[in-house]
This record gives sequence, structure tokens and C-alpha cells, in this order.
Amino acid sequence: MQHDPIIFSVFLIFAGAAVAATLALYARQSMLVSYILLGMLLGPWGLDLVGEPQTIQDISHVGVIFLLFLLGLNLHPQKLIQLFRATLLVTLVSSLLFSTAGFAVGVAFGFTMLESLIVGLACMFSSTIIGLKLLPTTQLHHQHTGEVIISVLLLQDLIAIIILLFLQGSGNEGSLWQSLMLLAVALPALIIAAFAVARFVLVPLFMRFDTIQEYVFLLTIGWCLGVAELGAMMGVSQEIGAFIGGIAIASSPISTFIAESLKPLRDFFLVMFFFSLGASFDISMISVVLMPVLVLVALLLLLKPFVFSRLLQQTGEQGALSKEVGIRLGQVSEFSLFIAILALESGVIGAEASYLIQLVTLASFIVSSYWIMLRYPTPIAVSAKLRRD
Repeated sequence: MQHDPIIFSVFLIFAGAAVAATLALYARQSMLVSYILLGMLLGPWGLDLVGEPQTIQDISHVGVIFLLFLLGLNLHPQKLIQLFRATLLVTLVSSLLFSTAGFAVGVAFGFTMLESLIVGLACMFSSTIIGLKLLPTTQLHHQHTGEVIISVLLLQDLIAIIILLFLQGSGNEGSLWQSLMLLAVALPALIIAAFAVARFVLVPLFMRFDTIQEYVFLLTIGWCLGVAELGAMMGVSQEIGAFIGGIAIASSPISTFIAESLKPLRDFFLVMFFFSLGASFDISMISVVLMPVLVLVALLLLLKPFVFSRLLQQTGEQGALSKEVGIRLGQVSEFSLFIAILALESGVIGAEASYLIQLVTLASFIVSSYWIMLRYPTPIAVSAKLRRD
């Protein structure tokens, strides 16, 4: 009897992740890093036991969607607008500084002006997954630190979507401007539609059948993925669609139960996500881009915490909070991977520049997660003193 390759891959991922996580905990190392290294080991560039990392990555993307949905589920719209106003200038100025640093390194190592520009754009963002996965739930949902981090990350995500639209339309100027106009119309339309359906359909159903937990769970999953897919169809992105869907039912009395019930499902898919990051990277390219990677990673890991800390202090935030936010946002983003791959497929940059961005992203994930876990509370800290859920 032949085994199903997808089921076999899922078995290898989670059996391997269980072993890797156990070893990581005994060695007092990061579990997230162990998932990435496991992907490198078992993926097509390692032992080639999981030969379809793109399929796994597509499936694992559901975890990112759930992550953004849960964020929205714990944010009231009025609070979100206040946060955006407070962090808009911080996000724009920091993005400009980080992109300039990336551009300068690209030029210094002989990349073309266009390739250096793409490298710079990829350096603008911080990781939504690292930033939020390593933040305790109580701090994420009920403390000001979590609110500041969420607002900066969401504004960065919107900028990243616009950049991705530019790359998709790089060969067709008319298509590009048409996409941008559609985005300007689609985002408000999606918000209005989500809030209308939530108020007049979803919340009444929750209130009537709230004692049937299976129904609440199914209705929530359907709503989350439905709004995410609608967002993708309207050109807004699945992540932003899911986030809007979460905000739309944030005021529901049942939102707390929904958030708790979805956390294990989110974590299941996020393990696959981190595995797929490692599995998709060509290890043989490390020697080709090693020097610019080392320089750029070191520069960003030092620059990002400093810049975020100083900018947030200028807006009136306390020094300790500003420093913590800066360190938690001190890595490169998973959106940078999307930019690197799309730019390569569009012929905007070469393979070397694309792998530079990808390796900088992975390296910053690894170093930043260690830095955060050793200094601040996280749900998966190796130290019991710092472990907070």
C-alpha cells in the first residue's frame, strides 16, 4: 500500500518538530529556530524527505491568516484608529531609514541600483509572526506594549501590500495604477461589508447558539477564511481580510471564547510555516551571498531596535517600553520573502539578490528570536522565569 506524500510530509514535520523541540528545550534553545533548521535538514536542499515545500508553505499560510484574525478579534475599532494615528509617523520614518540602510549595503556589494532598491524595500518591515508569536497573550491583548507592536506591524503590512502590487504590475503601468485604484476602493468596501454581515448575521447567530461549541467553532472558521478569501479576491490580501473579519466581531461577548479555541489551530499551522521557511531555502547559495548577508543582518539587528526606541520615545512613550518594542521588532519580515520571490519571478532582480533577501530574513529570524527569548517574557521561553502565555 502506497503512502500519501502529503500525509507523510505532515508526519515528518510534526514528529521531527517534536524531537527538535525536545532537544531545543533541553539545550535551552529557541523552538522556532529548531523548526527552521528542521526544514533545512528534511527539505529538498537537505535530505530531501519533504520534497514539496511549496505545498506545505501554501497550507501553512492558514496559520498566518488565523494569527491576524485573532489580532483583530482582540482590538476594538476605535482603539485601533487611535493607535494608527500615534504610530503612523514612527512607521513611515523607520521604514525610510531601514530601506536606505539596505539600499546602501546592496550598492556597496556591487548589486545594481534596482536590485539594491528591492533589497532596501525588503529591509523596511518587521516580522508579524515573530513579533506576535513571541509576545505573551496577556501582553498582546491587554497591555500597551502589544497595542503599539500591532499598530506598527499592521501599517507595515499595508505598505508591503502596495509594494507587492508595484512588483506585480512592474511590466504594465496601466495595470499597476488600476490595481492601486481598486485597492483604495476595495479596502473601505471590505470593511463596510464585514461589519454589516457581522452585526446583522454573525453576532445574532453566535448569541442564539452560543451553547453549542462545535457550531461556534465551525462558524468562526468559516467566517475567518471567508473574509480572508474575499480580501484576496478584492486585492487587499488574505491577511488583511482576516484581520478585518476579526475586528468586526471583536465587540461580541463570545469573542474571548473564540480567541482561546483557535489558538491550538493557529499554532499547528505556524509550525508548518516555520518548517517551510527552512525547507524552501537553497543551502548552496549561502557561500555566494555570505558577506553581504552578515553585514546587512548585523546592521539591521543593531539599527532597528535603536531607531524604533528613539522614535517611540519622541512620541511620548516610556523608555523601557520603547526599548522592548524596538527589540521585538528588530528582525526582517516574512513579507520580505514574498518580495524577494516575486521580484525574482518578475525578472526585476537576479537570483543572487533574491537569496540575499531570503537569507537575511531567515538569519534575522534566528538571531532576533534568541535575543527576545533571553530578555523578555515569551510563551515558549526556555527559562521558567520568562515563560508567559
